[in-house]
Formats: sequence, C-alpha cells, structure tokens
Amino acid sequence: METTVVLTFLIAFALQMVLCPIGIPLLHKLKFGQYIRKEGPESHQKKAGTPTMGGIMILLAFATAILLSFKIDARLTAVLLLSFGFGIIGLLDDLLKVLKKNNDGLKAWQKWSLQCIAAGLFVWWLSTIGVKTSIPLLFTHHRLELGFGYYILAFIYILGFVNATNFTDGLDGLASGVTVVVAAFLAFMAFKAGDPLQIAAVAMMGALLGFLVFNVNPAKVFMGDTGSLALGGFVSAMGLLLDMPLVVLIVGFIYVAEVASVMLQVAYFKLTHGKRIFRMAPIHHHFELGGWKETKVVAIFMIVTAVLCMIGLIM
Repeated sequence: METTVVLTFLIAFALQMVLCPIGIPLLHKLKFGQYIRKEGPESHQKKAGTPTMGGIMILLAFATAILLSFKIDARLTAVLLLSFGFGIIGLLDDLLKVLKKNNDGLKAWQKWSLQCIAAGLFVWWLSTIGVKTSIPLLFTHHRLELGFGYYILAFIYILGFVNATNFTDGLDGLASGVTVVVAAFLAFMAFKAGDPLQIAAVAMMGALLGFLVFNVNPAKVFMGDTGSLALGGFVSAMGLLLDMPLVVLIVGFIYVAEVASVMLQVAYFKLTHGKRIFRMAPIHHHFELGGWKETKVVAIFMIVTAVLCMIGLIM
C-alpha cells in the first residue's frame, strides 16, 4: 500500500507538470482570461487576462492518479464525484464570466441551487451506507450523537467549506498552498488509520504541488471557481468520511476565517451604515492593504495551517 501511495502522489504531480504547459497556452488561445473586480485591490488589476479555469488540470491530475492506483472503492469514488460535482459548478460559473466578459457568472440562486443538489446527493449517499450519526468530540474519547441532525449538519458543513475555499482563492498560490498542507494532514491521518482515502489525499497533494509551480506569484494560471469549489468538495468529503469533521474544521481555520471575515464585514457595514471592520474582505486583502506582499500573506497563512495541523494531530 505504501508503494501505491507514493506512486499515486508522483503520478498526480507528473501529470500536472505535463498538463499545465499544455493547458495554459490553450487557455490563452481560447482567451479564457480572468476578469478582476474593480472593488478589489488596485494592484490586482495587472492580473487581468491571466488564464483561469486551471482547476480543470487539478481535477484531471487528481482523478487520473486515483484511477491508476487501482484502489478505487465506494468512498474514494464519493470523494472524486463530490470534487468533480462542485468543480463542474465552478466551471459553469467561470465560462459565463468569460462569455459575459465580466466578473458575473452564475446568478446567486443558480449557484446555490446547484451546490445544494451536489451536497444533498452526497448526504443522501452517506445515509445509504449507514454512516455513524455521531461525531467525536475534541480532546476526549466521547462522541456526540446527533441522529438525523447529523445529515443536516453534514449538508451545511459541505456548503460552508465549498464557499470558504472559494473566498480563500484570492491571491496567487493561496488556496492551492493552504490546501496542500491540509491534504498532507489528511493523508497522514488516513495512512495512520490504514484508510484507503489516503489515496485521494496524496493524489490531491501531488496535483496541487504541480499546480503551485505555475500558480505561485506571479501566477501564470488561476484555478478559478472550477478549482476552488472542487477543493471545498474534497476537503469536506474527506473530513466527513474520515470521521473527523471538527478536527478538519480547526485544521482548515484559514478557510473559516476567510468566509467569516466576509460575513462580518457585510453585517457590520449594513448595521453601521458604511463602516468597516477590515480594510477589505476577505481577510487576505486586509493584510495586503496593510502593506504585506502577496507572497508574505500566502506564506503566513500556510504556516498557520501547518501549526494547526500539528494541533490537529494532538486532537
């Protein structure tokens, strides 16, 4: 199994190193360039036109590496399908942005409806396999029985992570860098438990590390919603199937902080009629406008995630 795990990682990484040099010029040729929001930091306007939808290459490397491991089972298939399901939703959103030549993709109700369908189907599948409806409590050997409430919370958990990773994808290498660290943690925990889901974790690690070669500042390609939504599907599915949703919530604190900063900013802005908590949300822009370089923000967020992963091991 150890050999298969290493080979899966290497295959995913090698595929990405082949796919990106082919895919990036193709995206250029198709004029699938990123449109930058005028409300964003002024320094980001120079990124306009950078090829987007790089998430396609992440998903292709991820899926191919898993299939070539020949260790595919129902749970691995579920992780793959949820990642692809949200990736396809993101792809539709990215395509509409390109066609409209602005930053408006799917309408909010369309995006949420599709996300609810994808999350709902995964939760329904969980109910058919007789998954435990209790969750392990942190720092104890006890579990909290939730009954039917488990499925409701699992549904919210998936949607929360998917949109949180989407908000995290705002700087070169941020979403991919943070998720590489999270995937490494998930791989270790799955390996320690002898769980075949380690295949999915190392496949994602390889795909993201290969993508990072082209996604670090200055990025030659962006993952787009195609990639960020897929990453949310991957992380949430792994958290639920490895029976460690609360630990993954802690390990993925950066995702949580990103989406929470947006919610707090919007709520405070409305309550105070124009005042702000942060210089700009999501929170990575707050630090950027405070004088931090993109590379520093990404590095610090990855370090924070790595530290939280160590705490996660204790948990």
